[in-house]
Amino acid sequence: MNIHSTSEASEAYIALGANLGDREGTLKEALNRLNQHEGIEVVRCSRIYETEPVGYLDQPQFLNMAAALRTTLAPEDLLHVMLAIETQLGRVRDIRYGPRTVDLDLLWVEGRSLDTPELTLPHPRMMERAFVLIPLSDIVPQNDASFGLYGMIAAALQDLDGKEGMRLWTSNEWDGGSEHSGS
Repeated sequence: MNIHSTSEASEAYIALGANLGDREGTLKEALNRLNQHEGIEVVRCSRIYETEPVGYLDQPQFLNMAAALRTTLAPEDLLHVMLAIETQLGRVRDIRYGPRTVDLDLLWVEGRSLDTPELTLPHPRMMERAFVLIPLSDIVPQNDASFGLYGMIAAALQDLDGKEGMRLWTSNEWDGGSEHSGS
């Protein structure tokens, strides 16, 4: 197995979306599969929001959420795990921004900047999308002074259109998160 581990765990933020099949069930299954990986722990999850499609409009509404992970994986390896989970859960890539059983986007890894053909961090469009920013604002600590991500999210949300296309779907958090006790 070719997994590059870092010596310490990093905090990473991901966005999850689904608009085909059992949308909520698929999001929860994606979180379960991430959490089962030895190099990944799901530590916080946002509420789930129902959102209008963006880009390709002729498709069902999405359920979107965000999650905070602790990971010992390098960002590229975390991305590969996420892409494998998408495939396992039936993701087919045929229409850009089109319907999908699940979409997992790596948004941010503890202040890391990266720009490779495979991965750009922070995610280049995360500050333009209400369906990413609103769930992220649920889980990014307001006092994250070390990287200032919360402040960037709050500022971007003030200027963003499209927030009215989002509705709270459920405040039920992912039930697998209860295994880990918060301190």
